Amino acid sequence: MEALGTQIRVQSLVGEGAVPPQYVQPLETRTQRIVGCRNDNKEPSPPVIDLSDDGNSVHEQLGRACSEWGAFHVINHGVPVELLGEMRRLSRSFFEDCAMDQKLSYACDPTSPASEGYGSRMLVASNDTVLDWRDYFDHHTLPLSRRDPSKWPHFSPNYRKVVADYSDQMNALAEKLLCLISKSLGLPSSCIKDAIGKFHQNITVSYYPPCPQPELTLGLQSHSDMGGVTLLIQDDVGGLEVLKDGKWVLVNPLSDAIFVILADQTEVITNGQYKSSVHRAITNAKKARLSVATFHDPGKTKTVSPALKPPKYRPVMYGDYVSSWYTKGPEGKRNIDALLLQ
Repeated sequence: MEALGTQIRVQSLVGEGAVPPQYVQPLETRTQRIVGCRNDNKEPSPPVIDLSDDGNSVHEQLGRACSEWGAFHVINHGVPVELLGEMRRLSRSFFEDCAMDQKLSYACDPTSPASEGYGSRMLVASNDTVLDWRDYFDHHTLPLSRRDPSKWPHFSPNYRKVVADYSDQMNALAEKLLCLISKSLGLPSSCIKDAIGKFHQNITVSYYPPCPQPELTLGLQSHSDMGGVTLLIQDDVGGLEVLKDGKWVLVNPLSDAIFVILADQTEVITNGQYKSSVHRAITNAKKARLSVATFHDPGKTKTVSPALKPPKYRPVMYGDYVSSWYTKGPEGKRNIDALLLQ
C-alpha cells in the first residue's frame, strides 16, 4: 500500500543520480542480466500459441505450455490489435504527458492495500519492505458493480471508453482461454471458469521509469499472481522475466500478441498439473517501460479447491488467501506452497 501521508512517485526520482536505499534489492534478488539485452534464442522462450487453430493441436500446445511454463503468448486471439495499441498509447500518455498534480488527483487511498488509482507501493506489507521501481494506475473493471469510470483519468476524451472496451475484450479472452485449458486436461470446458466463478477483473498499468542504477533494483519483485489468469501486453522495451527450471528467462515483447500468465488459483484447481508462473520485471537506465496486466480473479467469498483427485492442495476461501498474501508479501510462490497437503 502507499506509505501513509506520502505522495512520492518513482517517476519523480529519475533525475536523482542514485537509487534511494529503500529501492535497493538485497544481493540474492538482484538481476544478473545485462540490462537492456534481448532474448536471442540462446535460452528457451515461452511458447507462442495460435488460437485460430481450434483443433486438438491447440489443446496439446496449451497443455505443454501450462505444465512446463505456466505462461505463453497467444496470437490470433480475437482482440483487435488497434485496441492493444490504443491502450498502450493512452496509458503511456497518462504517465508522460500529465502533470504530477494532475496524476496525484487520482492517487490511491494510502490506508488501503491495492486500492484503485495512481500509486507506487501496491501490496507493501511494511515500511521495511524493499520497494519496486515502478508507478502504476489500477482500474477496477469487473464485475460492473465495481466499475466506476469517474475514478479513471479523463485527460483524453476516449481514455475511459478505451479502458472499458479493453476490459470487455480481455474478459471474453480469459473465458475462452480457461475453456481451452480445461479441455486440454480432459475436463469439461467450463470446469476452471466455474471453479473461479464470476471474474473480479482489475487492469493495472505499470510504468517503469529509467533507473540510474538498474543493477540494484527490480521493477517488480519475484511473485506468482494470486488469482485465476493474467493477460499482459508490453511495449517494445522489454523487461519481463519468467522463472523456468530455476533460471530467469527474458520474455521478448510481441506487439500483436497477448502474454498469458497462469495464477495460483488455477494451479490449485488443476491440482498442480498446471503451474502458476513466477515472474518479475527488471529495469534499465535508458528507457521507460510500460506494461498492462489484466487480472481475472475469484470473488473474495469464493472457495477454491482441486478439481482432480486425490487433492494436493487444501481448499481456500479466496479472500483469506488474499489477506495472507498481503500479510506475507509476494516472494515467489511461498503463498500457494502454504496450501500444499503433506
